[in-house]
Amino acid sequence: MTLRIAPTHELGAARLRSVREMLDTAFAGDFSDDDWEHTLGGVHAWVEDERGIAAHGAVVLRRPLHRGRSLRAGYVEGVAVRADLRRRGLGGTVMAGLERVIDGAYALGALSASAEGAALYRSRGWRVWEGRIEVLGPEGFVRLAEEEGSVFLRPADGRALPDPAAPLVLDWRDGDIT
Repeated sequence: MTLRIAPTHELGAARLRSVREMLDTAFAGDFSDDDWEHTLGGVHAWVEDERGIAAHGAVVLRRPLHRGRSLRAGYVEGVAVRADLRRRGLGGTVMAGLERVIDGAYALGALSASAEGAALYRSRGWRVWEGRIEVLGPEGFVRLAEEEGSVFLRPADGRALPDPAAPLVLDWRDGDIT
């Protein structure tokens, strides 16, 4: 199995349908249309075998604010491994590809981890954001206290992470913000 990396427009309709089907199955029905929308428009890393999509992840541009500055963040979305292939390193393979994209194009990487996925990200050097999480939405700035402790950051290519003494303010989007 070989890791492939390409922007959304190069995957084609059939492969995108296969990715969506794998994500729907992997997340046991907890992968919404908004989650799918968040996964599109960036760069995908995936592995296929004779049964189809074995593992997938994507990185998309987000613009969080920190201390009055808009940061260029590669936000990781749609990371999953097919159930029959879990615990064989495919998640790490996909993340390594996405981290290369982040290092080459962004100031930092960011993601929101499930309890099941947190160990993978920690093992790869991603760090829990220890500061306050907010969103700049239609009603202004809103604290997302329930998201604090599940957002992970990774400095791109040796850069410094933002200072957690100031909030990380995420950009608004439909569905889950993180």
